[in-house]
Amino acid sequence: MVERDASRAPAAGRAGARSRTPAVRPEVDAGPPPVAAEAADAGVHPRPRRSDATRAAILAAARDRFAADGYERATIRAIARDAGIDPSMVMRYYGNKEGLFAAASEIDLRAPDLTKVPPEERGARLVRHFIELWESDETLTGMMRVGVTNEAGAERMRQIFAEQVRPLLDAICAVPEEAPSRAALIGSQILGMALCRYVLRVPPAVEFSHDELVAWLAPTIQRYMTAERP
Repeated sequence: MVERDASRAPAAGRAGARSRTPAVRPEVDAGPPPVAAEAADAGVHPRPRRSDATRAAILAAARDRFAADGYERATIRAIARDAGIDPSMVMRYYGNKEGLFAAASEIDLRAPDLTKVPPEERGARLVRHFIELWESDETLTGMMRVGVTNEAGAERMRQIFAEQVRPLLDAICAVPEEAPSRAALIGSQILGMALCRYVLRVPPAVEFSHDELVAWLAPTIQRYMTAERP
C-alpha cells in the first residue's frame, strides 16, 4: 500500500506543477495596445487625456471662485478644493494665481469679418454672432461675473473687447479715427444685454428670442458703425 502511494506521488507533483502554470498569460501583462493598432480602427476615437479634464476642472473652479471672491481674495488652495484636486496640481499647470487668472480669462470672441457682409447687414450680423457665442460658451458668462465683482476682471474684459472688437471696426468704421469710441459704444450694448440676460437674468431680457434681440439691438449697433455723426 505504501509503495502504491509513493509511485503516485511524482505524478501528483507533476500535475500540481502544471496547475500552477496558466495556459494563457493574463491580459494585464500584455500592456496597452500599440498606437498603430488603435489608429487602424477608424471607428474608435482616442479617449481624452486625464490632464485635459483636470485643466478644465481647474479653470471652471477658478472662474467661479474669482467671480465669488474677487481676484485678491481668491486663493489657489480654495480653487483646488473646489476642483477636487491637490493645490500642487494647480501650480503644476499654471504656475501661480496670476497665470491661472490669465488662463481662466482667455476668451476668443471669434469676431466675424464684416468686410464680407453687406454694409446694411453688419449690425444684425454682429449682434447675432455675440448672442450665439454667449449661449455656446459658458466662459463668457463666467468672466462677466468676474468683471462685475472686481477690477482685475473688469480690466480683462475691457482688454478683450479692445483687442478683438477694435480691429473689426478699424476695417469698416465710417470715421476711422473714432473707431475706439465706437468700439466702446458697441461694447456697452453687447455687454449690457449680456449682463441682463445671462448674469442678472432680468426676466424680459431672458425671454427675448434671438430674432427679437437682433431686431432691437442691430439698428443701434449699425448706427455706431456707420453713422458719420451722433
